[in-house]
Amino acid sequence: MSVVYCIDDCVHWSSLCSGPRSSKLKSRSDGAVFLSLGLLSVFLLARLISFFVYYQASEDKLSSVSEERDLLNTSLTNLTEEMDRRQRWCNQKKTCPEGWRMFICSCYLLSTKTGSWEESRKDCRDKGAVLVIIDSLQEQKFISSIVTRHSWIGLSDRDEEGTWKWVDGTPLTEAYWGLDEPNNGGGDPRVGEEDCVEIVVGRNAERNWNDLRCDESRKWICENLA
Repeated sequence: MSVVYCIDDCVHWSSLCSGPRSSKLKSRSDGAVFLSLGLLSVFLLARLISFFVYYQASEDKLSSVSEERDLLNTSLTNLTEEMDRRQRWCNQKKTCPEGWRMFICSCYLLSTKTGSWEESRKDCRDKGAVLVIIDSLQEQKFISSIVTRHSWIGLSDRDEEGTWKWVDGTPLTEAYWGLDEPNNGGGDPRVGEEDCVEIVVGRNAERNWNDLRCDESRKWICENLA
């Protein structure tokens, strides 16, 4: 009889262990799964939103770059057309003195002699012109194409070291310095101050300026703006 009761008790407790307790453990397990799935869903949603925002920003940026490119192309086209129009008008309405060359309504003269920067400036003044003032890449390329010797241009920092100005007093805005220029003589006392600017023949037109002692002897270019 005691054995039977033991078996019954064991069966009874076994039944209890496999009943509510087991259901509770299963419920916890299911909750953990649902929580994991919920967190995964939130993570995936956040990633999807981030990707969408990034994609939209990239689209907007690409569109902005395309619009800016189109505006620049339009501006360049308009500038080229305006220069061509002005050149045609100049060719019709204005002529340069004998020996002078025309470019965009200005006349240019290459000197036949050499002298210091100050002498070249005076020579241009005596001719009713100025030592050339270069204010665009187009003009820089034109000047570079016609000089045959290193030549003075109307640029210096004689008044204040490092402050480059043209002969009419306007500050330098577009520069075409050679490699490591201006260097003011590299600090070598034997060279002295290099406060005046020449165009060096045989170099790329966008990198052919060199600072030089103003008392050096060079040819020069006069510009008549009248």
